[in-house]
Amino acid sequence: MTRNDIISVLGPVDEAVIADIALTGASLEELREAFAWIGADEALVNEGRAMPGTRVAKLIEILEPPEDEPETPGAME
Repeated sequence: MTRNDIISVLGPVDEAVIADIALTGASLEELREAFAWIGADEALVNEGRAMPGTRVAKLIEILEPPEDEPETPGAME
C-alpha cells in the first residue's frame, strides 16, 4: 500500500501514522475496513459483520485516538 493509498482513505495524516500503517503489511481493503470499524463499530456488529481480523485490528489500534484526544485519526495539526 502506498502513501497515496493511505491518504486516499484517511485524508491528510501524520507521516508517522502513514509509516506505521505501511509497516503492518495490510492491504488497501483492510485499511478501508479498519476505517469503517472506527466510524461505526456498533452498526457493523448489529449488521452481523465478523469482528476484524488481526491486521484490521492492528490498523484500528493505530488509527483510534487515545481517550483524551480528538476523534480525527492521525490528523495533522
